[in-house]
Amino acid sequence: MAYIDDAMNKHLTKCLLLLLIPLCSHAKELTLLYTNDIESVYEPVGATWRNDIDRMGGMAHLATLIRQVRNESQNTLLLDAGDIFTGSLSKATQGKLAFDLYSAMGYDVLNLGNHEFEYGWQKLREVMPRARYPVLNANIFYEELDVSFGQPFTIREVGGVRVAVLGSMGIDAFNNTIMKSNRTGLRVRSPAEVLQPIIDQIRGEVDFVVVLTHQNRTAPMQTDKEADPEVQRGFDEDYELAGTLRGVDMIIGGHSDHGLHEPVRHPATGTYIGMTFGQGMHLGYAKFEVGESIRLVEGKLIPVDADRVAAANDITDLIEAARNANPELKEEIAVMSERVARRYYRESPLGNLLADILRDYTGADLAVFPAGAIRADLEMGPLTKEEVLNVFPFTDKVATVPMKGEKLHMLLEKVVSLDYGLAQVSGANIVFDRIRPVGERIVSVDIAGGPFDPSRTYEVVTLSFTATGGEGYDMFGEDVVISSKKVSDVLLDGFRKMKTVVAPQPGRLVDRVVSEEIDR
Repeated sequence: MAYIDDAMNKHLTKCLLLLLIPLCSHAKELTLLYTNDIESVYEPVGATWRNDIDRMGGMAHLATLIRQVRNESQNTLLLDAGDIFTGSLSKATQGKLAFDLYSAMGYDVLNLGNHEFEYGWQKLREVMPRARYPVLNANIFYEELDVSFGQPFTIREVGGVRVAVLGSMGIDAFNNTIMKSNRTGLRVRSPAEVLQPIIDQIRGEVDFVVVLTHQNRTAPMQTDKEADPEVQRGFDEDYELAGTLRGVDMIIGGHSDHGLHEPVRHPATGTYIGMTFGQGMHLGYAKFEVGESIRLVEGKLIPVDADRVAAANDITDLIEAARNANPELKEEIAVMSERVARRYYRESPLGNLLADILRDYTGADLAVFPAGAIRADLEMGPLTKEEVLNVFPFTDKVATVPMKGEKLHMLLEKVVSLDYGLAQVSGANIVFDRIRPVGERIVSVDIAGGPFDPSRTYEVVTLSFTATGGEGYDMFGEDVVISSKKVSDVLLDGFRKMKTVVAPQPGRLVDRVVSEEIDR
């Protein structure tokens, strides 16, 4: 009888456990896959900073990786924090290709970035309906109306988990990185001020809240940013927002092109923050258990190894169809004698090359070419029109202005302030000290073939975006003359004239601190 009683007790215990398991196991799995700032980098880039991967990224390779991870995971949402436009093919299709690619890749939600406004907000509004996913922004409004430009939020249900996704853009990103003419008629409000009432309204209806942001300090356009701490601009605005907003489980950020190899948790609110290094070189991955509480099970960045992950044929076909519809982009206009790269905080051979072409076109005393306007490197070998327009895909016109010595000195101090990288110059040799306070960094200047003369008036050429106050360049004044000539056409003509391109020697922007480090 004792044996029977013992067996019965074990059986009853087992049955009780089976009954309790559903009550204790109510947590559900949710996996967020995310990207930011891909910026139409459609082809893989050489991963010269890594010893384990030769080529990274490429939209077709990223698409395959996304599909592989989704097949291996449960309950996934694929999100992007913005900047899907820019580049020659995006420009040729006025953004249509970008929206079509993200639809084909299976994105569930997209946030608007500043680059989506490159062709004007009216054009953006026209092409947005192509997206087979919600396009979000809650804090950009029509100037005369209390109506948001984008969809403020969306609620998606996946595997029984109801997820609210909201979108926003930073005030600096809107005001200083979108050309004024492309945002006229719109206004921006504080993200926290707009987002919190929405979150309070919907929090009780959902299990998980994600905020997609496009803020932080402006992105450093440097391919190897993952390995260069000097250009890793951080995520201060996202961290501050994570500590301010109530009821948010994860923020996925963009704009600074910073990267977090695993999500960071804000100690005050418990909100997680994630971001990739941009340009489609990594896929963000965050797996959560969602129940009475939220628990991050695993978070990481997955490199897009273009030599190990095959290209998705449907994505390749979309890109090639756009190229075939714009055959002029295949024109070979010159030959690069070597690889010419960007540097965001230092003088770069590519920056010197572009600034020289701009100054040669106008005959100005000085050319200023913002570092953030240089969007890609140039590889050795035949140079196509598409590749040049990938380097500078914008609609800027050539802008010239006469500047007296005092104003010009303010301009040069802004060049070396490093607020938006180190602007590249032609026609000047500048020694500066980055340790000194902003506005007092210049040690010496030679310009127009001689020492800087504060009593002289100099002719300066730059981009219309910069000349009209972009990135805080507010010293040009009312004498700016904006021509009808596009900067991109000037660059194309300049490369054609060179035929074989040799980058200028460095030495025109000398950072005394960096020079001393090299000497040591």
